[in-house]
Amino acid sequence: MDKLCRGLRLYRHYISINIRSAMQYKMSFFLTAVGQFLVSFNVFLGIFFMFQRFSRVEGFTYSEVLLGFSIILMEFSLAEMSARGFDLFPRTVRSGEFDRILVRPRNEILQVLGSKFELTRFGRMLQALVMFVYGIAKSGVTWNASKVVTVLFMLIGGTAVFSGLFLIYAALCFFTLDGLEFMNVFTDGAREFGKYPVGVYGKKILLFSTFVVPYALIQYYPLLYLLERRTEPIYIVLPLLACLFLLPAYGLWRFGVGRYQSSGS
Repeated sequence: MDKLCRGLRLYRHYISINIRSAMQYKMSFFLTAVGQFLVSFNVFLGIFFMFQRFSRVEGFTYSEVLLGFSIILMEFSLAEMSARGFDLFPRTVRSGEFDRILVRPRNEILQVLGSKFELTRFGRMLQALVMFVYGIAKSGVTWNASKVVTVLFMLIGGTAVFSGLFLIYAALCFFTLDGLEFMNVFTDGAREFGKYPVGVYGKKILLFSTFVVPYALIQYYPLLYLLERRTEPIYIVLPLLACLFLLPAYGLWRFGVGRYQSSGS
């Protein structure tokens, strides 16, 4: 427990350093955050214009779709904000910086996490919050304690899943010395496909998103509970089961660390 507390204190220190660094260039930070907001706003416009043509998509209304998309966008933003170090990890391996990380008396994952805290993703998070508030106001959800807990579990599980994907992306760099762009299909691609509830893409995609990369556990199934299309209590905790995705991701990371050889830079 004491080791965990020390690790958390160190991580808070890393975050503090990154925030102070970002605040040295306040205008740059502000413009980048606005840019993140506008990029997400374009996706919002795409959904808006689509619903000008169709009133429902597989039984989901405009406000219900926005509610589901806003949650997955918040999950992605939280993961990208906190796990950005893994996204930049190929540069760390190529430059030989990972050698320095390995000789330090701290966990290498903690050091990579602390190497980059992307506060500018707050702009995307703000866009997600605006859509979330609108979705709540218009979708007619009757809120209670269990539904609030469901949303919190969705955020926790979603952040874990996307962080796990970033971790897998970083682990693959041990074998390639470079990032594999196909991983963007599972990160940025999932954010884009998350515009709509996963179930609308068909049974095969739903099965993949349930048992392989558990997007459905952090968006589709708990969304059905929020909209009272399912009432079983198991739908509340399904997002927490998605956290198990971190186990194979961590296993691949440990395997990669064991096979790591210095790039010689």
